[in-house]
Amino acid sequence: MNENIEETKEISAIKDIGLNLEDLPANKRPAVADFFSALSCHLLLPKKQKQAMLGDFAAALSCYERLGVPIEESLRRLDPLKLGGFYSRPPTLWFPLDSAAKIYPLSMKRHSMSVFRLSIYFKENVVPALLQIALTFTIKRFPCFATTVKNGVFWHYLDASKRRYEIGPETERPCAPLELSASGSQTFRVLYFENRMSVEFFHILTDGSGGMKFISTLAAEYLRLLGHDIPCSGNVLDIGETPPVEEAENGFELAEPTAKASGFAESPAVQMSGALSFLKPCRVVHFELESAKLLAAAREKQASVTAFLLALIFVATGYATDEQRGKIHIQVPVNLRRFYDSKTIRNFSLYCSVKLPVGKVSEAGPLIPEITEQLAKKTARQPMNEMMNAALSLVRSLKFVPLFVKRPVARIVYGFLGDKVFTNTLSNLGVVQFPEEMAAHIEKLDFVLGTGATNRAACSLVTFGNKTVLAVSKLTCDPSFEEKLLQLFQAEGLYPEVYGSEQYED
Repeated sequence: MNENIEETKEISAIKDIGLNLEDLPANKRPAVADFFSALSCHLLLPKKQKQAMLGDFAAALSCYERLGVPIEESLRRLDPLKLGGFYSRPPTLWFPLDSAAKIYPLSMKRHSMSVFRLSIYFKENVVPALLQIALTFTIKRFPCFATTVKNGVFWHYLDASKRRYEIGPETERPCAPLELSASGSQTFRVLYFENRMSVEFFHILTDGSGGMKFISTLAAEYLRLLGHDIPCSGNVLDIGETPPVEEAENGFELAEPTAKASGFAESPAVQMSGALSFLKPCRVVHFELESAKLLAAAREKQASVTAFLLALIFVATGYATDEQRGKIHIQVPVNLRRFYDSKTIRNFSLYCSVKLPVGKVSEAGPLIPEITEQLAKKTARQPMNEMMNAALSLVRSLKFVPLFVKRPVARIVYGFLGDKVFTNTLSNLGVVQFPEEMAAHIEKLDFVLGTGATNRAACSLVTFGNKTVLAVSKLTCDPSFEEKLLQLFQAEGLYPEVYGSEQYED
C-alpha cells in the first residue's frame, strides 16, 4: 500500500471511529490501515457493535501513543490474530445448565439474583482502554461464559452470544443484579475502579474456582497488553488454546452411584436480628489481615484457618441475634474438584452446614473442637457424593416438568425455605497463587458474595501473599455482627484494617 492510501470502506470506518491516518507519520499509515483492514475481517458483528469494537482498538492505539509505545509494538500487542475466529463466525453453541445451576434462574426475582464478585488490586491504576481489549481477547477462551440465559421448554440453558463484551466503571453497589431481559445480555460484568479490576458472575455460569480462572486469565492478558511477559500456568489459561470440552462438563455427573442420596433437607436456622434492607447487599465490609498472623492464631488453637474463623463468626452471629433457642447454621461451600478429577470451569461445588446451639456460642475457643469435627465429617467425600446424588435425583425428577410450572414452585422453595436453613455463610477460596511475573504487579485480592433473601450477612475469604481479606456482605443496617467480629479479632491479637462501603440508600 502506498502513502496515498486509497479510500476504502475500511479506511472510511477508521475515520468514523475518530482515527485520522493523516495524523500519523507517512511511513506508519500503511501498517495502521492494514491493521484495521485485518481487524475488520475478524468481526462478523452487527454494524453498531463492530464500530464500537473498532473504536476500542483505536482507543487502545491512542493510549499506547500517550504511553510512548512505538506504533510497531502497539500493533503487535493488538494483533487481530489473537481474536481467532471467535467474532467472525455465527454463534452455534449452547450449553445445558449444570446440576447446581438449574435452580438459580428459576429463583430469580427483580431485586434478587445469586451474584458473586472476584477482584484483583493491581499496584497501578487500571488502564480502561487496555482492559477492554484484554476482555475482547480473553472471552473466546471461555465459550461457556460468552453466553446468555434462554428459556427452554423444560429448563433454562446458556446460548452462545457473539457480541462486544463491554467493561465499565464501577458505579453500583457490589453484586447488584444483572440485567438479563435483553437478547444477548451478559451473564457477567467486568468493572474497574482506580487500581481494582472486578468480575461479577451470575452463579449460573460458574463457582469461585471457575471464576478465579477467568479473572486470572483476564488479568494476565491485561498485563501483557501493558508490555509484561506473563506465562500461562495454574489459574492463568492460554487464550490461544482451543478450550477443552471437559471445561464445560457437568461435574455432578461424576457422582458415584450410592444407595443413599441426602444432604439437602434441613430445619430452619436461627437468623440474625435487624431489619432487612431492600438493597442487596446494603453494605460490604472488608477485614484485611496479615496471613501469617492469622495462620499463627489458628495454629495456636490447633485449628485450621476456616475452623478458627468459623468459631469467631459463630460468636459474632450469636451476639447479633435476639433469638435464644434453636441452632445457628453456617454454610461452608466445598469445592468438589478435590474429590473428582474434573477440569470443569462451571459450577462444581456444594456445601456443608456446621451447626451449634445459639445458647452455646458465647466464647470462640471452646467451639473449635466441635467445629473441626463437624467440618472433617461433613466435607468428606462420602457425604459430598451423597449430596451430589441428591442433586441429580432432584433434577431428574423435574426433568419433564414444563418450565412455567417449575418456576413458581422453585421461587417458593428457594425464597421461603432454602435461605432460611442457613444463618450465615463462610466461603473460603483459600490461597491463590499466580506466576511470579504476574504476582509482582498485584497487591491483593478480594471475594464478595451477594446476599440472599433472609440471611443478614454472608462472609467470604481469599488469601494472596501475606494478605487475607474477609468480606462481609450485609442485608441489614444493624452493625452488630461486624462490630463484634472486630472485637473478637482484636481479642485474638489480630488487628485487621477495616474498610468498605458506606450504607447504600434504599
